[in-house]
Amino acid sequence: MLKIRASSLAEIMTDPKGKDETLSVGAKTAITKQAKEFVYGYDEKFSSKYTEKGLLVEDHSIDLLNSVLFTEYKKNTERKTNEWITGEADLVTPSSIIDIKSSWSLSTFPCLASEGENKTYEWQLRAYMMLWDLDSAQIAYCLVSTPDHLVGFEDKALHYVDHIAPELRVTLVGYERDKALEDKIKFKVDEARKYYDKIVKQISDEHSK
Repeated sequence: MLKIRASSLAEIMTDPKGKDETLSVGAKTAITKQAKEFVYGYDEKFSSKYTEKGLLVEDHSIDLLNSVLFTEYKKNTERKTNEWITGEADLVTPSSIIDIKSSWSLSTFPCLASEGENKTYEWQLRAYMMLWDLDSAQIAYCLVSTPDHLVGFEDKALHYVDHIAPELRVTLVGYERDKALEDKIKFKVDEARKYYDKIVKQISDEHSK
């Protein structure tokens, strides 16, 4: 049975243009891609210099956050799954989820919380709150130096940032749990499953002739 990753949830949550439709064109495209991966037995992982930095500096970003908040948070390694979604949150506290987003450079770092509001990340956090049964969640935008091999020909001053005060390199964006939006998640996943099953069957039927 299809379950949606927290990191991909936003792809199916957009509202369709037609009143009688339940899934947007973008959602159908994303679901078709998953159906194709299932039928052909592969899992395409998106990768870029931005995601590579995020993976490489994650521990540094957690250390930075801890230094600013005077905490000792450790990376979560538990993946949780319910009837609709699956996900692995970065940090789990007794009362909240914190998801680490390591900014690419000074120019992309949101210095104000209002600049860091992001629907894709919001849906990801709502999935985590649902999975861990917690009432609040935060995006923690962290700015740490970029590994040398990723900087390339960009201005190094935008990437080597350790000299900047730690408190100026963390921006927090908070969200509160919303059961109505969780009901919407359940509905959208149920609709996504119907479309997914339809596409899987269509692929199989067209290639069995």
